[in-house]
Amino acid sequence: MLKHIYIDIVYIYIIKNYSSIKTEPVSVVKSIIMRKTMLIVAAAMMLTVTYASAEVLPVKNNTVEFSVLLKKGTVSTFCKAVMQGDIGTVKRLIELGEDVNKKSLGMTPAIFAARYNKAEILKLLIQNGADIKIRSDKGYSITKYAESANAKDALMVINAELGS
Repeated sequence: MLKHIYIDIVYIYIIKNYSSIKTEPVSVVKSIIMRKTMLIVAAAMMLTVTYASAEVLPVKNNTVEFSVLLKKGTVSTFCKAVMQGDIGTVKRLIELGEDVNKKSLGMTPAIFAARYNKAEILKLLIQNGADIKIRSDKGYSITKYAESANAKDALMVINAELGS
């Protein structure tokens, strides 16, 4: 009902003010309504995008705590090489002194190897002192990660090492 009243009002306005236009008045009304609609939609999209991109960071004494940003972090280079199965890079990083038990995102490189079924890398890590009894920060064992990922090859290596 209101839509029809609005169109009638716009139609009357256009006829009075744009009588020199030789096009059909209905098409002019539709054109004006379409322009207004597009402007409203564009404004709404801009507000939505602006709101969605805002992120609240913890602040103390007018300074942002960057430890929160670091916690979100990414996987270490060593663990990425383990996940990708790049045994050459893993060997090289171990030779350069990389800690085989250092956690990244709460998991050791051995857990990453078990989770992604990289049995050869898991053997290499164990040979270089990786402790497969260390649990993740979530409290799960390396066996739990291998079982949940259905990593049969890695499970065989783990069971052989644990003697079970």
